[in-house]
Amino acid sequence: MSTLQNTTSSSIIFLLTGVPGLEVFHTWISIPFCFLYVTALSGNSLILFAITTQPNLHEPMYYFLSMLSTTDLGLSVSTLVTMLGIFWFNAREIGFNACLSQMFFIQLFTVMESSVLLAMVFDRFVAISNPLRYASVLTDLKIAQIGTVIITRGTLILTPMVMLLKRLSYCRSHVLQHSYCFHPDVMKLSCTDTRINSAVGLAALITTAGVDSIFIILSYIFIIKTLLSIASPKERKKAFSTCISHIGAVAVFYIPLISLSFVHRFGKRAPPYVHTLIANAYLLIPPLMNPIIYSVKTKQIRKAVLKVLHCSTTKN
Repeated sequence: MSTLQNTTSSSIIFLLTGVPGLEVFHTWISIPFCFLYVTALSGNSLILFAITTQPNLHEPMYYFLSMLSTTDLGLSVSTLVTMLGIFWFNAREIGFNACLSQMFFIQLFTVMESSVLLAMVFDRFVAISNPLRYASVLTDLKIAQIGTVIITRGTLILTPMVMLLKRLSYCRSHVLQHSYCFHPDVMKLSCTDTRINSAVGLAALITTAGVDSIFIILSYIFIIKTLLSIASPKERKKAFSTCISHIGAVAVFYIPLISLSFVHRFGKRAPPYVHTLIANAYLLIPPLMNPIIYSVKTKQIRKAVLKVLHCSTTKN
């Protein structure tokens, strides 16, 4: 019985993992990761600043984009300290409560990103199907209410999932598989029944990203149906072009998420570093790519970003 110690108290220490098998190269591996973090943080901060300071961007579409940039910043900051700490200082230890806090915020910002992507496709649907009522439907108050619902939804769904981990006993190895706290990893270290935790975790995934993805697909079906009813090919192409950036954002969010789910479920024989790289890509690719996609594909954002950069270089 001595081996079955209940270590769910705040004194428990988990050990995070960098890239298995490549520990001697962690310093070199940190260079591209550091570059990705700097690019993601600066890109999203720049878009937020541009939307805040440019009056012509005070429209529903760009308010939702600012929400997306905010969630991407939160997602990056949630893993920045532990990931670079491992690569630079081999700082692998993380306390139980700190681990749960990091897990909660990673999951919260992931759910918020999924919700914002759903809100953005609703924005595009209203703009294309009923442009005359666009301003009256998506008022500033309505957008603020949507933002509040997004945060509240994520908090209410994820709090039970994270708090239920406190009831478990951890008597096995305390080594986690990733460089951040991931819900399935922590569950695997428990020596008690985790069926309730698994069910709640699956329910949280289905009711957030699962439901959101279905509504996003349905929304695009209605958007395409509306576009096909537009007689002019030029107008049809112009209307669809406003969706290109959003489609790119959906792709860079859901493809890594689905890949990570498949690897965890079916990639048992894959090398450990494959799991690690996909898990890191799942958190790094959306914050990195979204500013690039919207800067390249959205003329107004591109002009605003260039204007901000020009003003900052002029002042210097």
